[in-house]
Amino acid sequence: MMKKFLSLATGAICASTLFVGSALAALPTCGVGSVSGLTSATDIQTGIAKLINGVLNFIIILAIAFVVVAGIRLVVSGGDEGEKDKAKTTIIYVAAGIIVILLAKVIVLFFNNLL
Repeated sequence: MMKKFLSLATGAICASTLFVGSALAALPTCGVGSVSGLTSATDIQTGIAKLINGVLNFIIILAIAFVVVAGIRLVVSGGDEGEKDKAKTTIIYVAAGIIVILLAKVIVLFFNNLL
């Protein structure tokens, strides 16, 4: 029962992240205008930086979902030490992953500003 709930919750969280792009695309462009294509090296550099930042943002969203699922597993473990240890280990690894992702974002921002 719990495995089914956790898999459904994880699936719902992952599926909901797919609609974020559509929702953001529906926002007004605030007078930015339409994109006519990449015409210079700066546009390509900016496009690549935006792509990398988008991927890193998506990974952070997934990491937060994993922390939530591990927290639920920790709460619902029912005193089973093995399940508690698995949940705690998952939270520790995901926290380390979030730190690495944030450092990657800083590196991308640094090189984007450098170039």
